[in-house]
Amino acid sequence: MTLAAISLVVLASFVHATWNLLSKRASSVGPIFVFAYNLVACVAYAPWVVYLIAHQRIEWSWTVVGFIVLSGLIHLAYSLSLQRGYQKADFSVVYPVARGTGPMLSTVGAILLLGERPAIEVILGLVAVVGGITLIATQGRLEAFRNPGGLTGVKWGTTTGGLIASYTVVDAYAVKGLGIAPVVLDWFSNLLRFFLLAPLVFADIGRAREAMRGFWLLAIGVGLLSPLSYILVLTALNMGAPLSVVAPMREMSMMIGAVMGMIILREAVGFWRIFGCAVLIVGVILLTT
Repeated sequence: MTLAAISLVVLASFVHATWNLLSKRASSVGPIFVFAYNLVACVAYAPWVVYLIAHQRIEWSWTVVGFIVLSGLIHLAYSLSLQRGYQKADFSVVYPVARGTGPMLSTVGAILLLGERPAIEVILGLVAVVGGITLIATQGRLEAFRNPGGLTGVKWGTTTGGLIASYTVVDAYAVKGLGIAPVVLDWFSNLLRFFLLAPLVFADIGRAREAMRGFWLLAIGVGLLSPLSYILVLTALNMGAPLSVVAPMREMSMMIGAVMGMIILREAVGFWRIFGCAVLIVGVILLTT
């Protein structure tokens, strides 16, 4: 794996944590903010998509359209769940839990539904992920689960992680099995979300405009950075970086997110939450080896 590829993956981790931080700062706007940054992404990446469609032969079929629609629906649920989680709980809880439970739930699904027999490192990885999430949520104090709202961040993070696992499977098949260019898939997914959320926005355009007052710069940032983090990873893979290395390296974004929550949002992160992120990262690495 070259230094250039490693640099792209590290940059992707920072970009991913950054756009999630921007979403957290606009969490009060809710679905209208999701609509706004989807609009930005559709406009910004349209020239690239038009170029790819014009120069690459796409075998359109009802199966291709079906997977694009399915991807868009899951991504919409993911975006709304993430935004709601950021309304209800700390960024430094929801973000790492969401990122960590995706691989964990994928592994559990493979064991329960596909009958896979996990190796010892997979078992250890599952234990580490659960332990890391517990430390992040409680900061080393298990009695925190008994407090009102003590599980709120974990619940929303886990729900979002389940949606991450779902769209990962759907998108992987769409790209590898059906040959849909990743940028094209992502763009049409954004376009579908735009139209699904449009009735909510245009039902009271004045309220939507007022809700977005002061948040458009954040929407532009998320709309540009969210697809970019995905593109950087794909570029690293195209440069020959092995997926078995890239996948766990991406999870450093969890630690970056926790540090951002502490420094920028002034959240009470502390030693145990940072340590929990480290344990969670180790667990994800074990699950993806």
